[in-house]
Amino acid sequence: MAQPKVVATAAKQPDFLQFNNLACNTAGGKVIFATDEWFAPAANLLKRDDVQFKASAFTEFGKWMDGWETRRKRTPGHDWCIVQLGVPGLIHGFDVDTSFFTGNHAPAVSIQAACLDDPPAITLEGDRTGTAASDSQLAAVAKLGSESWKELVPVSGLRPGYSDSCHNYFRVSHPDRVTHLRLNMYPDGGIARLKVYGIGQRDWSSVPAHETVDLVALANGGVCLGYSDAHFGHPRNMIGPGRAANMADGWETARRLDRPRQLKADGRGILQVPGWEWAVFRLGHPGVISHIEIDTNHFKGNFPDSCRIEACTLTPEEEAQGIRNSWNSGKWQLLLPPQKLRPHHRHHYSGEELALRGAVSHMRLVIAPDGGVSRLRLSGRPTSISTTSSTPASRL
Repeated sequence: MAQPKVVATAAKQPDFLQFNNLACNTAGGKVIFATDEWFAPAANLLKRDDVQFKASAFTEFGKWMDGWETRRKRTPGHDWCIVQLGVPGLIHGFDVDTSFFTGNHAPAVSIQAACLDDPPAITLEGDRTGTAASDSQLAAVAKLGSESWKELVPVSGLRPGYSDSCHNYFRVSHPDRVTHLRLNMYPDGGIARLKVYGIGQRDWSSVPAHETVDLVALANGGVCLGYSDAHFGHPRNMIGPGRAANMADGWETARRLDRPRQLKADGRGILQVPGWEWAVFRLGHPGVISHIEIDTNHFKGNFPDSCRIEACTLTPEEEAQGIRNSWNSGKWQLLLPPQKLRPHHRHHYSGEELALRGAVSHMRLVIAPDGGVSRLRLSGRPTSISTTSSTPASRL
């Protein structure tokens, strides 16, 4: 197998940040082992929330930090932890975030990966601050042989956690599905967050032919390929699990500046505005859509006035062209005609309300004029793998 290619990016934000965070705790990611968690527990690595700093906050073990921080090592070796991805899939890049770890960040890291058919029966419970791995935990984790897992990121230096240097990006090219990661820090120190950007990969052969599934869900391999605006929240949030925790857990745009001075509506009450915002997704598997849910949960004074959904089937080459052209052209067909939306409400559409009966592989949600949507669900029946390829061939 070819060695994975790794590129560390310092200044410009890499394009893989558009993919999903497969390790986020809200997606089910969890730390199942850590050698040491003296100052701050490793579970913090996977938190969705932005990193916080509290200057006056201390615990009985030392300074409170919003990340994983080990004690100053005084024995041979280095610290490491095992992360179980919430959504197994293909990994395209990492963000090792050292925010606020300025005199105590880990000097270097490496990352290894494995695809384990049977999840290990290893867990960490409760507040782990002030603890280290027990002999029984070390014995249990040794059975995984994680020191021999595939290396995705070789030993690489980290920059300190100042605002202009805290994000340490690593691009990887690894063709295999991953379920678990080993994060090695050399030799000790602190890391605020580990974000694992990729695309979920489901075993579609296990899905019954006529079962209805959410084809755009993060867990089923859905991924955002482009958008017009994401000022307050990224569109990928809409395909996350469950209902949104708050407005930050959805897609929200800035207010459009081309809104008319006086707003007017048509006979259905839909505002007549010149502009709109959009987000494009590739489905986890091509399929026939039978039910759509658009949830404006939490968006009470900033929900879109209306929306429509377009869809089409694209080859990998056509998808790549759409990405290059920022989706200014395409083969879009109307799936859901324009609909008036309500605040803080779950909207459901099915049957005759849907205008497209054929299989699709890509969709575009268009909102007018602007605003926020917390969740998007496209339930349908996957088409036969033998007749329609679901292999993503293009990269952002």
